[in-house]
Amino acid sequence: MNDYGSTRARVEDYFDRTATKVWERLTSDAPVSRIRQTVREGRDKMRAVMLSRLPDDLTGARVLDAGCGTGLMTAELAARGADVTAVDISPALIDIAQSRLPDQHVARVRFASGDMLCDSHGDFDYVLAMDSLIYYSTADIAAALDRLGARTRQSVVFTVAPRTPVLMSMFALGKLFPQADRSPTMVPHAFPTLAKATGARLSKIDRITRGFYISECLEFRP
Repeated sequence: MNDYGSTRARVEDYFDRTATKVWERLTSDAPVSRIRQTVREGRDKMRAVMLSRLPDDLTGARVLDAGCGTGLMTAELAARGADVTAVDISPALIDIAQSRLPDQHVARVRFASGDMLCDSHGDFDYVLAMDSLIYYSTADIAAALDRLGARTRQSVVFTVAPRTPVLMSMFALGKLFPQADRSPTMVPHAFPTLAKATGARLSKIDRITRGFYISECLEFRP
């Protein structure tokens, strides 16, 4: 079984070396394939769901955008007045996020490449982790939430791949292919199992299904 460190290394390699251009295009207004368009729309809906868990006015609040990617969530948090620490495992995606951030929000955002769980990022009022924990095991997610929760005053809002028949079939088929030939594999999770592993401090928020995008928003209260 892969541990957090080895999974993180695969994710870093994929996003920083293999998929940078794909994600740069997916998170822009550029035309994409029909399949990727459903993923774009699904991610837009999920981002709105996650942001709905936070106050509209975040002036004075410290927020960690854990796995910020190209910075769409970061920009929206800064527009609400939050002081944002935007972290991603991929330096290439951080460069894109910095280049896209509107000038009026630059003073409220600190970008960092590296491990989103690193204690040196500091303490926060809220943590948002959109699709950045989807490759990890139940034990790794529970450990990550404990580590983030220890430095979070309000809540950690994050997403997982729900354990549905469709995703379980995709997960099983993915194991038939060599790891080097595919992206890191999402690990589907059942809510009761995650809730038990985290001491029942989880709440279901919403599930977004749009074409090839299937993701569930959960909230962890430290």
